[in-house]
Amino acid sequence: MSTFSQSEPTYVPLKRPECSRSTSKSSGTESDDSGVRSVRFSKLAEVRQMSEEEATAALMARLSYTASVRADQIARRAANKLPVSKVAWLAFTFCVLWCMANYSYQAALEYGDAGLVSLLSCAAPLFTLLLSAAIPSEPMDRISLSKIAAVAMSIAGASTVCWSSLSPSFPLGASLALISASLYATYLVSLKKKVPSEEALDVPMFFGFVGLFCLLGLWPVVAAFHALGLEKFEWPTRPQWAVMFLNGLIGTVLSEVLWLWGCLLTCPLVGTLALTLTVPLSFLADALLWQVQYPLRVYIGAIPMVAALIWAGFLSSPGANGERSAPRDPLARWILIGWNKLTSPRNSFSRLQGEREREQTESLIGVNNSSTSDHEA
Repeated sequence: MSTFSQSEPTYVPLKRPECSRSTSKSSGTESDDSGVRSVRFSKLAEVRQMSEEEATAALMARLSYTASVRADQIARRAANKLPVSKVAWLAFTFCVLWCMANYSYQAALEYGDAGLVSLLSCAAPLFTLLLSAAIPSEPMDRISLSKIAAVAMSIAGASTVCWSSLSPSFPLGASLALISASLYATYLVSLKKKVPSEEALDVPMFFGFVGLFCLLGLWPVVAAFHALGLEKFEWPTRPQWAVMFLNGLIGTVLSEVLWLWGCLLTCPLVGTLALTLTVPLSFLADALLWQVQYPLRVYIGAIPMVAALIWAGFLSSPGANGERSAPRDPLARWILIGWNKLTSPRNSFSRLQGEREREQTESLIGVNNSSTSDHEA
């Protein structure tokens, strides 16, 4: 029998309504005792508290089955949630990678050709695939033939989209684009390694700390770049403030929060493949908003990029039991099935030919035995 541990008693003033005094008179006797009798209660109440575990168990025992299951899920999510201090430390650790990746991409657009920069930035899924295989956060991150095919489709589609604007040279912007792609891959894979599940990280709080640390820590960098002549600092005008506010709210905060949340729900490879869709979507936005005419190959090249994202999402989806134990590789299985079908007719033909030869040998042995017995007779 389990004993319940309780806290030390505490005494608090008792709050009770005033009760009318009860009187009683003696009856059945001839006594003249008509004194009033009353009961006095203590004005202090003794309070003892149960432990937190026992109180939780008692509360769960009084709930219905559906409510207990829901309460258990909520308690498990709260237990897996990272505290504010760890979220702040993660944001402080990864804000440097995040700032370097964004700055190198913007610098690549300034110093290099836009088509080449867009194409080389689509190499982020390749870096993500290699880094996930090197430092996997779960068994689903292991490399497979299907994932290689998804990355190849994405790069082929990006090459088709950006083919006309490619330059034969390899300027500084191309190197910065590759650096940006590798930093994005490192940022995603490392964060996925640190965060055990999507329920553990409060994504809006994480980006709030990233913005706070960038605001407090990047002023010396801005002053140094201005002093060295790398970036000239100018106070924005009122229209520029409006554009910066909208770009920061929609283009940075909202898009980054949704993007990182999707990466935690799926895998880093899906996140970087989704990031490459900014290239065909920018062409589509220009065509719809500004009536810019693009060749047909731009729209054809977007098809394998979207197909690669859908394919990678299918590969990263959990199984029927909700577990993400092993990576799916349907492409390798289909190749193996096709190879077996191609080679099976030859094997069946040779097996059938062997059976026929064995039957003929057995029949010849039977004929020889019967002829030998006739000669002996």
